[in-house]
Amino acid sequence: MAAPLNPRTGLPVVAMVGGGQLARMTHQAAIALGQSLRILSAGPDESAALVASEVQLGDHGELADLQRLAEGATVVTFDHEHVPTEHLRTLVEAGHRVAPPPEALLHAQDKLVLRRALAAAGEPQPAWAEVGSAADVAAFAGAHGWPVVLKTPRGGYDGKGVFVVPDADAAAALLDRHGTLLAEERVPMVRELSAQVARSPFGQVAVWPVVETVQRNGVCAEVLAPAPGLDDELATAAQELAVRIADRLGVVGMLAVELFQTAEGVLVNELAMRPHNSGHWTIEGARTSQFEQHLRAVLDYPLGATSMTAPVVVMANVLGGAAADENWSGPAVDERMHHLMAHWPDVKLHWYGKGQRRGRKLGHVTALGEDLAEVRARAVAAARYLADGEIDPAFAFDEEH
Repeated sequence: MAAPLNPRTGLPVVAMVGGGQLARMTHQAAIALGQSLRILSAGPDESAALVASEVQLGDHGELADLQRLAEGATVVTFDHEHVPTEHLRTLVEAGHRVAPPPEALLHAQDKLVLRRALAAAGEPQPAWAEVGSAADVAAFAGAHGWPVVLKTPRGGYDGKGVFVVPDADAAAALLDRHGTLLAEERVPMVRELSAQVARSPFGQVAVWPVVETVQRNGVCAEVLAPAPGLDDELATAAQELAVRIADRLGVVGMLAVELFQTAEGVLVNELAMRPHNSGHWTIEGARTSQFEQHLRAVLDYPLGATSMTAPVVVMANVLGGAAADENWSGPAVDERMHHLMAHWPDVKLHWYGKGQRRGRKLGHVTALGEDLAEVRARAVAAARYLADGEIDPAFAFDEEH
């Protein structure tokens, strides 16, 4: 049966589950391809719902809402992984295309499923065990040492659902609250990396340079592209690892492989099967952004070039800071944007249209150039000014622009 097309445009219809900033930026990429995403959003004020023309309000956990979204769509894809697997299988059985397919997406939804698959494939990962009691955790610690990292198998992101426990008593309290957990060794890592790959239904792949991700309080704060000082051999090995995982799991669309770099090499931390925070730099920093590439991949279009547009690219997240407080008396966000654009005209701003609160991802900025220290300083200073109204002394400027 031929894939459904939009009767007005003659082009495919991409339906995306989730109305967050990833859907918003995917929608922006879709416009250049002659499309407007169909969005399933939890509310009318979500980031993507504010800009897309076809928004369906509903719950990603309700099968009826997913069926309504999929009706007449060429493909259903995601801006998050929190959709019940059984619902996605029902969509597939009814003849709807889902990308990535449920059997692949499960590995990004359930960390225990991922760990078992990586073990079966012989891929590098931290030592791990499924634990259901404090005794299980103590036995694991006996082999790998305290502290132990405990993770909820499902639902965690941005540091949520991840706990570092010093002893069996702390583990017991978490097990009482969450039930079965994933135990991992605390890896003596050098830094965190991300390798992104896009894969089409018939196996075409495209990879970007491996990047370094800088985490603060479990949230990505900066992305440095390419990862500074990364040995070419190790960078290639990380890219090849990402391609192997994508092929083995049958990924369709974007895959981000989050990695721990150690003295011996790299270990797989987690997967994301969608556009990912570690790839936001590609909007200005690569010939094809992760958002356009995701659309190309799920529609089985030929994939785009991934070469960088500058020697160095740095993305800094704007995380809600002092300016998000109710008693904030500094410049309003529009005024801060004005000052940012005047002082850093080459820094690109992406604002997500979300309500402000501390720690929330409100937007990001991207700077390009040749010298990492200089480019990074510009990006971080611009993001900090938006979040806190705080002016880095190295970039002091008169706010009367």
